[in-house]
Amino acid sequence: MTQTTSRFFDELAKLMTDAAGAAQGFRQDAEVFFRSQAERVLRDLDVVQREEFEAVKAMATKALEENERLAKRVEALEAAAGTSAPPSQTP
Repeated sequence: MTQTTSRFFDELAKLMTDAAGAAQGFRQDAEVFFRSQAERVLRDLDVVQREEFEAVKAMATKALEENERLAKRVEALEAAAGTSAPPSQTP
């Protein structure tokens, strides 16, 4: 009887191990599937990628800093020339 009981538990343990492996494989397959579906939806929505956003943000920051630097330079040149030009109006 102990031989049968031991064999039963061995088979049960093997079955549980196989089931756990199958569940792990299913989980990985499901993650890959949902990730690919999410990426497809984002591509279809034409959402900007994080790297592109950060690059444009850095360019905008640099352009604003350059604009401020040039504005100060124009003010200094106008002060040196003794003239003050009215603010430009764009139509």
